[in-house]
Amino acid sequence: MLLGDGAPVTGDASAPVLRASDVSVELGGLPVLRGVDLAVRPGEVVALLGGNGSGKSTLVRALLGLVPLTRGSVELFGTPLRRFRSWGDVGYVPQRSAAAPAGAKVREVVASGRLAHRRPFVPPRAADRAAVAAALAAVDLTERAGDDLGVLSGGQQQRVLIARALATEPRLLVLDEPTAGVDLAHQEVLTQVLADLVAAGTAVLVVLHDVGSLGALVDRGVVLREGRVALDGPLASLEARLHPPGHEHHEPEPVDPHWLDGTVIR
Repeated sequence: MLLGDGAPVTGDASAPVLRASDVSVELGGLPVLRGVDLAVRPGEVVALLGGNGSGKSTLVRALLGLVPLTRGSVELFGTPLRRFRSWGDVGYVPQRSAAAPAGAKVREVVASGRLAHRRPFVPPRAADRAAVAAALAAVDLTERAGDDLGVLSGGQQQRVLIARALATEPRLLVLDEPTAGVDLAHQEVLTQVLADLVAAGTAVLVVLHDVGSLGALVDRGVVLREGRVALDGPLASLEARLHPPGHEHHEPEPVDPHWLDGTVIR
């Protein structure tokens, strides 16, 4: 499967594709993010973790310019967010909406992921059609390409949104709780898709409430609490800090996906 083969990476291959410094956001006059620092490098999978209301979804939206910053800065591929225009390098999978667009066909939704690569009013090129076909195949929905999005299951609709992001052929893929409310089969498809992308050098930032089946792919976990970074490191080291030696706990191995529901260390 040839995914993640978009524009070639230039410059320092280890330089962050995403860097956030002192990111703070207020919504309705209330602080939601407080001085968040974050970096994601090529081929790295970083999971944003934390309980409900910790600021995970607000952070990814702020990183993509969908929510204004109160303070701080964001760079994408070394370019300040306010000047960044290469959106064909970024794929975004938001949380799945409960309402599917009326009459939207699966192929049409996936093809919309190519808009950043096309000039206005110019018909799709062979490269666009090939990228859409590859994205549909990657999430195992080729046979449903002509179906209305609304007749698909919740898990299948989420796979359509992932395929739309894959059609972009991103160098950075951002996903907001892609496994929420979907079955194990969907999670297995997503795990394989992400493994292929990472092998091709794509960076992945994924919001997770439960680590679940994606745990083996995650290089680093960043735990948010009350809009601040509480912990940042490999999942195993985070779990060790949450449960130091001598602290009795009975969680199974691998890490229980619910271990983040409690209080975390600042």
